Amino acid sequence: MYSPRPRFKFNTIGLFTSNNKATVDFYTKAFGFTTDWDGIQPNVEMMLGDMRIILYPRSDFEQMVSYKFQYPMGLNGTVELAFDVPSYADVDKEYQHALRHGAISVLPPTTEPWGQRTCYVADLDGNLIEIGSFTIEQNNH
Repeated sequence: MYSPRPRFKFNTIGLFTSNNKATVDFYTKAFGFTTDWDGIQPNVEMMLGDMRIILYPRSDFEQMVSYKFQYPMGLNGTVELAFDVPSYADVDKEYQHALRHGAISVLPPTTEPWGQRTCYVADLDGNLIEIGSFTIEQNNH
């Protein structure tokens, strides 16, 4: 039987943080996310267009679920946030912008054999962020 609506709509990434304020500052300055977070509540919702990130302190999450988790130390190679930008030049520009706002460099901008220019940085908790494009030049007509 055909269903016009999918069962689920994937709409949010949740990140468990060691410092909500520092993470909010990073994502707002490095990538332009916005939030109306009051600086007090443990749950932070951040938006960038249709993208939504929720931040929640690791310690509060463990208390809520009554379970102690083992978090990756250093860089977290289990998942990435991927941002698509309009052109190769934008990959380089956004990489430098992210570094100026506290990102950790993982892979500088590189043009891959499959035609993508990509780079990787990490946020303050070691979460990987990819910035990439398949467009060599942006048309400004």
